[in-house]
Amino acid sequence: MFYDKAKIYVRGGDGGNGCIAFRREKYVPEGGPWGGDGGRGGDVILVADEGLRTLVDFRYQRHYKAGRGVHGKGKNMHGASGEDLVLRVPVGTVVREAETGRLIGDLTINGQSLVVARGGRGGRGNARFATMNNRAPKMAEKGEPGEELWLSLELKLLADVGLVGLPNAGKSSLISKISAARPKIADYPFTTIVPNLGMVRVDEGSSFVVADIPGLIEGAHAGAGLGHEFLRHVERTRILVHLVDISGFGGRDPVRDFHTINRELALYNPELAEKPMLVAANKIDLPEARENLVYFSRQLGERYEIFPVSALTGEGLDRLVSRIGRLLETIPVKAPEVSGPDPGVLHTAGPRFTIGREGGVFIVGGREIERHVAMTDLENEEAVGRLQRIMYLMGIDRALREAGAKNGDMVKIKDFEFEYNDG
Repeated sequence: MFYDKAKIYVRGGDGGNGCIAFRREKYVPEGGPWGGDGGRGGDVILVADEGLRTLVDFRYQRHYKAGRGVHGKGKNMHGASGEDLVLRVPVGTVVREAETGRLIGDLTINGQSLVVARGGRGGRGNARFATMNNRAPKMAEKGEPGEELWLSLELKLLADVGLVGLPNAGKSSLISKISAARPKIADYPFTTIVPNLGMVRVDEGSSFVVADIPGLIEGAHAGAGLGHEFLRHVERTRILVHLVDISGFGGRDPVRDFHTINRELALYNPELAEKPMLVAANKIDLPEARENLVYFSRQLGERYEIFPVSALTGEGLDRLVSRIGRLLETIPVKAPEVSGPDPGVLHTAGPRFTIGREGGVFIVGGREIERHVAMTDLENEEAVGRLQRIMYLMGIDRALREAGAKNGDMVKIKDFEFEYNDG
């Protein structure tokens, strides 16, 4: 089945906890701290795979978590890093943060990778906290939690040529005639309900990929028909081939049909209206088609190249394919644009912390302080004392006082709550 949208939850592996241990060996008096560091958590990585054509795998499993780092051990032994989790997606997948819609990355090259959730840092063992004033620290860090977020995946097919036109214009028949693609073909509208890709060979060593985009009708840009779901697939194409039923069957006006689809393309994305476009006047083998072609050419021939073709008999298709091949040679492949300084970095620098208030509780937020709290063993008095010093050096004590905190007021950082003491 064809699925071009998915929403998944990813989480990097938590870092392993640091170890509290002391050296106890014969002939080594006062051996000192000997606890090793925890290992780093694994990353969640998306990799573009040209062998995939759909996001269907993410329909049945939506939660993904990388491996956790191994805890540190005595004898200053560090834990192993967690295993990365590699998820394969089709080439052409756009990755966004689901909550904000922020662009994270655009995977357009086979093998291209993108880290979407980084693993947490391993906690330091007590050997790392020894100082001249504290030669036997009885504290270690917990592992840092891995990054977590919901992602929105959206597939935009990578094709050189996009076939557009009203339902029953003959797009599926055309792609089946010029390529090895075998879409469903029937004599009723909306036979095609998913995009079809086909490889077209022009001559020795020259070929291009064509995409049949289904469901375009008047109002498609606003959700009418199926076009709202699939218009995105023409955004990456280099040229458009507009297929028009020139036979005028059922009293249709080919010129009006042509303008209807072009208007929908422009309303969906103005850049689509600027793409090079060839016009294929299809069903030229039917009665009255050639008479309609004269009228059609008189109206549009000065602005567009018009190719009378028959997807049924094959008439005119060689000339159309040859012209597409020559035109593509003049249009370079456009490199994808990715916003942001680094698409692999999910979190950008901001305020070190924020102070808010909910009822009578002061809420302290911010990635840096939340990370410190998460890596602190709150059952260890020495570790809590270190956290208090960190908060003081960050200026959180002063900020709470300036925000109106009084002795005995409750302060909350993530799940950690304590009483404020201006002492």
